[in-house]
Amino acid sequence: MFSRILLSACIAGLAAALALTAAQAVWITPLIAQAETYEEAAQVNTSAHEHHAASSQENDKSHHHEDAWQPEDSWQRTLATGISNTVMGVGFALMLCGMYVLRPPSGATQGLGWGLAGYVIFFAAPALGLPPDLPGTAAAELSARQYWWLGTAITTAAGLGLIFLQARKPYKLFGIVMLAVPHVIGAPHPAVPQSLSPESLQTQFRLLTIFTNALFWLLLGVLSAAAFKRLGRPSGDHKNNGTAHG
Repeated sequence: MFSRILLSACIAGLAAALALTAAQAVWITPLIAQAETYEEAAQVNTSAHEHHAASSQENDKSHHHEDAWQPEDSWQRTLATGISNTVMGVGFALMLCGMYVLRPPSGATQGLGWGLAGYVIFFAAPALGLPPDLPGTAAAELSARQYWWLGTAITTAAGLGLIFLQARKPYKLFGIVMLAVPHVIGAPHPAVPQSLSPESLQTQFRLLTIFTNALFWLLLGVLSAAAFKRLGRPSGDHKNNGTAHG
């Protein structure tokens, strides 16, 4: 049974990851590369105005960062993105298939619903407080953002579960409250908001990121449900179905 679930997750996760990687290569990566030019220009301007005594130390640090490997803007960046997307896609597909064991999907429509739930939990709800930003954008402390993101994902998942998986109205109302809690608390933001990229580029990046993540999650939901329905059932189910039709 576990091998069938794993195979279903690998098929769905790989296909969704390929689609996400292709979309990012066409729409997202060029925007990131453009934003990095603004970031590099700002670093050059900052270095030019530094005092000579301090600049020698900064030069040592910059040489250290230049020596460190990072993917280039061509196939290396696309390959690195594809690998990380595949790991993420298979991991999320395993989570969905685990839910299908408890609530087997009747068809692709239910998979679409689970994919939409995953999109809301892991992207849309956290993005309401911490929208995706281009390089060179000021941000709050990393740990504070991580804790808020994790808390938002957990409360959103619990809230959606109470709303859609419980019949009693008090539970549904409590689920709505849980959805609102992290946003009432508020996401951590820097004291002085700042972005090196133009606002139009930032807006375009956020809209395309919303679209590509929606594409990934909806495709992952449909494919995982279809693969699970075909491959994830125990062998006895296939035999029983064959006997019934016979």
